[in-house]
Amino acid sequence: MKVVGIIPARYGSTRLPGKPLKDILGHPMIWWVYKRVCTVHKIDEVYVAADDDRIKTVCEENNIPVVMTANTHRAAAYRLQEVSEVIKADFYVQLNGDEPLINTEAIAASIPDYVPQDVEFGTNIITEMNDPAQVMDSSNIKMVFDNDMNALYMSRAPIPYPFKAIDFKFYKHVGIIGYNKKMLDFYKKTVPGRFELIEGIDTLRFLDYGKQLKLSLVSSCHSLSVDTDKDLEMVLKMMKEGNN
Repeated sequence: MKVVGIIPARYGSTRLPGKPLKDILGHPMIWWVYKRVCTVHKIDEVYVAADDDRIKTVCEENNIPVVMTANTHRAAAYRLQEVSEVIKADFYVQLNGDEPLINTEAIAASIPDYVPQDVEFGTNIITEMNDPAQVMDSSNIKMVFDNDMNALYMSRAPIPYPFKAIDFKFYKHVGIIGYNKKMLDFYKKTVPGRFELIEGIDTLRFLDYGKQLKLSLVSSCHSLSVDTDKDLEMVLKMMKEGNN
């Protein structure tokens, strides 16, 4: 089974323009993400999906495989689908280009031993939330699932609601998602479903249309994405202290 890691890298971030190229200890941020992903033995090849020539140039200068994609994609899955047209694989893993400290254990957990190719299939990482503030934060996507770890629903609201019991745990979506080719093609060909439009969660597209999203639980997997200069300072501090 061939597994390819895809790192979507968008230049036009509203809060931090050009963030894939921000310097971290002498290297662009995208270099750090690429190097960490390459340590995951389950992944055979890694590519950056760029939307700007400036990102493409930096990748080439750093010997990072790069594929140019349109700069009009609204969601990362569209960018992955475009890459899948030129890079053939059995499974594609979407990896955030703004997480220089991306959790490699979670990446490996997103890749199952077997991926069906005759039906749409995807995977997603989840982790437990212990802080009530995290549960209430609408930027954390809460997940509920069946006994076989298939996703049932995801929401910005705290779900399930503790009406008759409080002895349960909340789990949140971590932005490491795997797809087979059929799942990516399905995403491209469909329009947002009812709940995707209500919640504003791209991944809900698959559940709106009844597609299988298999979940993997990873303990203590809390991402640190760089969205602002303050986030960048935090990452620099952690790396300098050797906490990466």
